[in-house]
Amino acid sequence: MLKLTFCLRRLPSLSLAEFQDYWLNRHGPLVRRLQPALRMTRYVQLHRLEGDLAAGMRRVRGAPEPFDGVAELWWADEDTFRAAGRDPAAREAGRLLLEDEAKFIDLPRSPLWLNREETIYAAAEEARR
Repeated sequence: MLKLTFCLRRLPSLSLAEFQDYWLNRHGPLVRRLQPALRMTRYVQLHRLEGDLAAGMRRVRGAPEPFDGVAELWWADEDTFRAAGRDPAAREAGRLLLEDEAKFIDLPRSPLWLNREETIYAAAEEARR
């Protein structure tokens, strides 16, 4: 599996609620629609929680301001990812996604990288997947 992790910071003009609503209800369906061209096998959005639990944990650890969300995108393997990159339909899908992302993501402050997971521990149910 090849995974892209995208740590998102919202545009300063958006509240966290506005950002999360757009990401889930506008951008999410766009990703789903473009998935066949992109050849992704999975797309997950991790939405930041606010509140005393999250703030307390950050405070105890001396952690910096959190990201507003994290997107995880999976491909079967590197060859599938590279093949999508050569496909004009996938390049057009990528252009459409980037155009939409600029409406709610502060792109210069939102790092992304390709990676592979190294599972250290997984519950029995998770290990069977």
